Amino acid sequence: MHKKTVERWSPWLLLTATILLWQIICSAFNVSEFIFPSPWAIATQLVEFGGVIAGHAWRTFWVTMAGFGIAIVVGVLLGFVIGSSRLAYAAVYPLMTAFNALPKAAFVPILVVWFGIGVGPAILTAFLISFFPIMVNIATGLATLEPELEDVLRVLGAKRWDVLTKVGLPRSMPYFYGSLKVAITLAFVGTTVSEMTAANEGIGYLLISAGSSMQMGLAFAGLMVVGAMAMVMYELFSWIEKRTTGWAHRGSQGE
Repeated sequence: MHKKTVERWSPWLLLTATILLWQIICSAFNVSEFIFPSPWAIATQLVEFGGVIAGHAWRTFWVTMAGFGIAIVVGVLLGFVIGSSRLAYAAVYPLMTAFNALPKAAFVPILVVWFGIGVGPAILTAFLISFFPIMVNIATGLATLEPELEDVLRVLGAKRWDVLTKVGLPRSMPYFYGSLKVAITLAFVGTTVSEMTAANEGIGYLLISAGSSMQMGLAFAGLMVVGAMAMVMYELFSWIEKRTTGWAHRGSQGE
């Protein structure tokens, strides 16, 4: 019980220690706030511009969720197609890997030409940067289904579709939730990057505005808010994962 309590609170203890060390270093060496603001300076800016930050944060959040929702749909569908067919796996997977290697920030100017400045480029950038982990994990979960298990199911009369939907997909759920926890953080990165060049709202726009006016505390406050939103969504998916795929975490639960 004590071990579980320590594990549960360890991230918060580490965060607290990091903030304290950060504050001590800034105070001891008298670091300028225009170069590297202290946690106290960031908190002050967060309180002073709370309403402004909240408005930009809400815009970034719902845009990210829109792009992330599209990424889930496309990622699951592509992952199912690629993982269920050896031919599709051999043909599509290398191309998707090459596409994922392209810097998504380079797509932003193109998306601006196609869709104009606004939510369009931000949603699509969040989608482009986050769908790949979902697709890969679903495809991996299906493609690595044990041949012996599949042979037994075939002998029992199961068709290929039955094997994929009744065994393959449930087996892929831990992979799926693992990909969601990675993809949601990438989605926030994509949205913020797009907002920095192709939007007049959002945390990315706030970062550019704060930087141009030398308000480093405000810029860091915006970064903290993005990190907090990503962490909340990560924990949400972790909570859902533990309650829907408990069979995959039996060993950790038994400790």
